[in-house]
Amino acid sequence: MLRDVVRALVEAKIAPYAAAVDEEARFPQEALDALVANDLHAVHVPEEYGGAGADALATVIVIEEVARACVSSSLIPAVNKLGSLPVILSGGEDLKKKYLTPLAKGDGMFSYCLSEPDAGSDAGGMKTKAVRDGDHYVLNGVKRWITNAGVSDYYTVMAVTDPEKRTKGISAFVVEKADEGVSFGAPEKKLGIKGSPTREVYLDNVRIPADRMIGAEGTGFATAMKTLDHTRITIAAQALGVAQGALDYAKGYVQERKQFGKPIADFQGIQFMLADMAMKIAAARALTYQAAAASERGDADLTFQGAAAKCFASDVAMEVTTDAVQLLGGYGYTRDYPVERMMRDAKITQIYEGTNQVQRIVMARNLP
Repeated sequence: MLRDVVRALVEAKIAPYAAAVDEEARFPQEALDALVANDLHAVHVPEEYGGAGADALATVIVIEEVARACVSSSLIPAVNKLGSLPVILSGGEDLKKKYLTPLAKGDGMFSYCLSEPDAGSDAGGMKTKAVRDGDHYVLNGVKRWITNAGVSDYYTVMAVTDPEKRTKGISAFVVEKADEGVSFGAPEKKLGIKGSPTREVYLDNVRIPADRMIGAEGTGFATAMKTLDHTRITIAAQALGVAQGALDYAKGYVQERKQFGKPIADFQGIQFMLADMAMKIAAARALTYQAAAASERGDADLTFQGAAAKCFASDVAMEVTTDAVQLLGGYGYTRDYPVERMMRDAKITQIYEGTNQVQRIVMARNLP
């Protein structure tokens, strides 16, 4: 029922704008408005803060169905979860009330600030600092590759509070867009997900109350890693959605396209490609939903499951979207058809929230 509701909404209110959002590299405001109006922009927020209280699997299905039409738009529910999950996992009750309530209402989006110019896969090498000053902390530094930066009102920022302790000296904070000293770089010019702004976040003597720290001092890195265990599954969901969208489009096309006097769907070579695409998507969906169930239960092997789902589903998305372009031939290579956009959008799922090379390291260290 949830899938049917989301799919109907997406086809009516999000899909019609997907090509223009990509072409114009603009934020998908229509998608945000439609998702907020239907309470699908941050379904993971617990009911006590005014949220829908959706479990991890329901969240995955929402993201998957949005990504099937527009990956840029799927970053609205996905990054709202990524940005706010540290508050849900480690924040005190006051912090949860203060930030989860407006998020649930649609009054503000959340972003997640971990990466820096010199700290990507090695997030522990970050340089952004937070220095205690009475009842406040003063933050200075640069965060890079921040999804929806400039649009979001709230930012979960990881910063070094004790440089001697490396990852155990990193703390997490909520920074607001309105805080003095917060500014943003120019939007990155990207291969795909062009409708989701990616910008640097500059923190220049940003003075925030000490009670905006998420959890205890020095626990920020652990919270960041725990968050990714859960949210990598949302990237798997995006990958799954775009792969399904590409297969669905290609399936329709090959039944209409005629060569040698018959639909190309009648040729065994084409049928085998479609069979492989469908098989891989089915396997990715099983792995992703299994990981979502593990996330909901808090299983001991969640770290492995999340990494495996993200890694496998994103590799499948890249294969399937590339094959979809191939199935459309010359038309697939043009912007008149959606599969080239899907192929460009799919690529990022192999890179963000930990490259697939890093996922393999994570899996190897956490073999079940």
